[in-house]
Amino acid sequence: MVLSMGEKTRKLTLSALFSAFAVVLLFIASVLPTGQLGIVAAASLFVAAAVVEAGIGAGAGVFIVSSALGMLLIPNRSAPLLFILFFGYYPALKSVIERVKGTALQWALKLLVFNLALTVIWFFMLEILFAPIDSMPAPLLVYLGGNAIFALYDYGFTKAVWFYIYRVSKHRRKQGIES
Repeated sequence: MVLSMGEKTRKLTLSALFSAFAVVLLFIASVLPTGQLGIVAAASLFVAAAVVEAGIGAGAGVFIVSSALGMLLIPNRSAPLLFILFFGYYPALKSVIERVKGTALQWALKLLVFNLALTVIWFFMLEILFAPIDSMPAPLLVYLGGNAIFALYDYGFTKAVWFYIYRVSKHRRKQGIES
């Protein structure tokens, strides 16, 4: 499928706008003392919006641009790192995983991705941030609790994306904003 110049411009503009909004939320997450995970998760909704509006390539672009700008512009790098290590790429990957047939296989893949990311984050905290092992909770509790919270996050994220598709994106198209 060949895209017209106007369609390419629309997708690029939307991707740039979504990237900017994601970076703003990453900045907010870096300066607020509480709610950092929730705000970083909300920033990932802009990656999902890019996937809905312009495809997986646009979602990947929003992830890459937001991650790079977050690391360059935000002094406290904890929020951009959370975005890079899981929340930023998950919406595009979720879109790919949910095309696989079979709900059980989809969940197995999603949990595999989450647990790999959690393992990377765990070792990052231990090795790079030199967090004392005594202050860390037991790994089994982290993984069990993390998987339960991830399942809730995935369910809520799906609902948020459906809301965007059926309320925001649909409304935008009705208004004639889409060319």
